[in-house]
Order: sequence, then structure tokens, then C-alpha cells
Amino acid sequence: MLRIVLRKLCSHLSNRVSSNIQVLVGIDEAGRGPLAGPVVAGAVALNARVPIEGLADSKRLTFRKRDRLFDEIERSALAYGVGLADAREIDVHNILQASLLAMRRAYEATALNADEVWVDGDKDPGVSAPTFTLVGGDAKMPAISAASILAKVTRDRMMVEYDATYPQYGFDRHKGYPTALHLARLREHGPCPIHRLSFGPVREVRYSLFGSMT
Repeated sequence: MLRIVLRKLCSHLSNRVSSNIQVLVGIDEAGRGPLAGPVVAGAVALNARVPIEGLADSKRLTFRKRDRLFDEIERSALAYGVGLADAREIDVHNILQASLLAMRRAYEATALNADEVWVDGDKDPGVSAPTFTLVGGDAKMPAISAASILAKVTRDRMMVEYDATYPQYGFDRHKGYPTALHLARLREHGPCPIHRLSFGPVREVRYSLFGSMT
């Protein structure tokens, strides 16, 4: 299973005009709540010389705006990375620890030695750089907003791809979240390989079908 799914490092990053300019990386994740699919994290170092207009919490943006900003982040950021933890890792480690693991992988994918890392929320993922947490950071700090967009768009696209493999669940519509449609399809077909077996609704359906919670 691919752990690092996206990576970019601009060659001019090492040729900054002043050694006093900090490299600041924002980190955020997407997909803690769904019943299926990976949890995905983004890490972004923005380029102050090429500002990106309209950055905001990905959940507050329309699909079109997220896609447009995703493309701008790819073009303009100094560096970015995406990391994930899959459904089995979520089952083994729990969703919080899997989210932190995805964040570490996203930061590692940037290949940066950042001066500061800012993470949405109140949990330190333990990357190899001075780290600060900021509750609601995806709406307050542009680098974290960019990371949230990177993570959200990447995960949504992955779920659309999964829909081609498991079309009976409607992943392209609900992206794995526990909607009425998803729950009905889950009860009808049982879990598939990307379902999170440790999550209550999936565990209950699995038990009703197979008589085992393990």
C-alpha cells in the first residue's frame, strides 16, 4: 500500500535570498470521520513571493474552489507533501494515532527541514522540527488552510477511484462518510477491504454477518 502519495520540492528553496527567512510548514488532515478509506494529511510550505488568494478551511469551500486552489498550491507552493494511513492501520493504531502517522508521512514527503511546523488541532504529530498546534488553524493560518485543501482533495479523489473498484457502496457520492446511503449499502453488502473494521457501524454489520467482532 502506497504511504506517501504526493510530493513536491522546488529546487530554488535552498537558494533563499536571506538566511533569516523561515521555512514554515502547515499540516492538516482529512478523513477522520468516515467509515471507509484512508485518513490523509497534507503538509505545505507556502511561497511568500507567490501568494494564493482564497485559502480557507477546506470544509468551507465549494468543490470547484477546492479544486482550483489545489492546482494553485501545486504550482505555487515552495514544497508540499501528502501522507496517508490506510484502513488497516487505523484499525491497528486507532484513528488519532493513524492521523498523526499520516501527518508525519506528509511532512517527510516535503523533504524539508522546516524552521517551524504548525498543525491544526491540539495534537503534536512528532515531526523532526519545532512544532506548534493551533485549534481551528485551518481557518486561521494560510499554510494550514493549504494543507487542509491538499488533504481533502487528495482523499476525495482517492474515494472516487475506490468507487470504480467497489461501486456497490457509492463512495464517489459520500466519500466513505456514514450517510444514510452508505449505511444502507454497508448493511446490504457487508464491509469491503477499505472499510474500517474497528468503527462501530462497520463492526456491528460485520458481527451480524459473521458472528465475530474480531
